[in-house]
Parts: sequence; structure tokens; C-alpha cells
Amino acid sequence: MAFRGASTMIKTIGVQLHNRMFRPTLGLGLGQPRGLQTFTLPDLSYDYDALEPAISAEIMHLHHQKHHQTYITNYNKALEQLEEAMNKGDTSKVVHLQSAIKFNGGGHVNHSIFWKNLKPTREGGGEPPHGALGWAIDQDFRSMEALVQKINSEGAALQGSGWVWLALDKETKKLRVETTANQDPLVTKGANFIPLLGIDVWEHAYYLQYKNVRPDYLKNIWNVINWKYASEVYENEIA
Repeated sequence: MAFRGASTMIKTIGVQLHNRMFRPTLGLGLGQPRGLQTFTLPDLSYDYDALEPAISAEIMHLHHQKHHQTYITNYNKALEQLEEAMNKGDTSKVVHLQSAIKFNGGGHVNHSIFWKNLKPTREGGGEPPHGALGWAIDQDFRSMEALVQKINSEGAALQGSGWVWLALDKETKKLRVETTANQDPLVTKGANFIPLLGIDVWEHAYYLQYKNVRPDYLKNIWNVINWKYASEVYENEIA
């Protein structure tokens, strides 16, 4: 009974990540089912150099092709090992794999959201949101400028590696700024939090260009933020 409960809990991690966080609009490269699902690297909707000068082509190429791909590779490997361990009834192995599934699965979902949150300036990146999301930002943070300042402050202050998020709290219908450590997806802060915007503050997201000056990266990334995507997610969730 103990094994069944633990195995069921961990087996559903991938499903929960897919259903709650790996939303169809993210283009996560879901492979053909074979027991547990497998994942592939999603394509970007823009070229690697399209976000310059805010984010260099070199960073984008390494971030997407190397870092994101590594999370996917390790996530699929962990899922395969999980399936094997469950078939063997290896309780300790099942429990041991939980952290790898959380870390690498979280790395996949977080980066898939991140790519959607970016858009070249010439295509509308950086243009502030209007409509329902713009109104909600004014209501919950007083102004766009105040929201940007809060996100930048919390992102700069985050110790080590992690993410800073603009989230919709579906219980209160309010916008929240949240941070998560390492590759923890936002759902780890509560199933009621829906990610609208996530900014990667791992060093691999900026170090080649900004060195150790994370605040400069956070300042410039707003020039390529895709508020249209965030607005679409927000409007779908409040509908």
C-alpha cells in the first residue's frame, strides 16, 4: 500500500505538470505516448538574434539548444527510469526519482513559458498590455511602472538561481508577484497560481552578456516582453 501510494504520487507528477503547467498553447513538443509521455525541444517563433540587443543571439542559442535541451533529456530519462522502477516494484527508486522529475520537468515547463514570454521589439515586444490585463495591473499594483519595479527588485534579490513570476491567483482573482527557486515551477507555490509571465534569473540566462549585473538584464528584458501572450493567458483564465 505504501509503495502504491508513493508510486501513484510520483507517476502523476508528469501528468500534473502537463495538465496544469504544460498547457497546449506552450508548444512543448509532447511526444507519442508510451506508458509515460516523452517531450521534445519546442521550436522558437523567432530567430536567435531577434531579441538583440536585450538578449544576445549567443545566449539565446545556448539557452535554448543546450540548457533547455538538457532538462528535456534528463526529464525523459527520469520518466523512463520511473516506469521501470514501478514495473519492478522498486519503492526506493521511485521515491529517489521524485527530485529529478521535479527539477528537470520544471526546467522544461519554465523555459517553455519563458520563450513564449519573449517577442522581438520590431514585432511588438515590450508594448505594454491593454484591456483586461492592463486594467488588472493598475488595480493590483497601481501602475505598470510599479509592477516592473517590484518584479525587478524581487528578481534581483533572489539568492542563487530561480525565477520571478507574474501570476494570477485564481482563488482571489488577483495578480501576484512570486519567486521560485532553482527550476521549481510556479505550481509548487500553489495550484491556484497561473503563470502569466516568468523571467529566468539563472546566470545562464544573462551572464555571457551582462556578467554578474543581474539588474541590467532585468531592466532590458522588458524591451522584449510579449505582453500579448500574457494577456491571452489571463483572459482565458478569467473567462
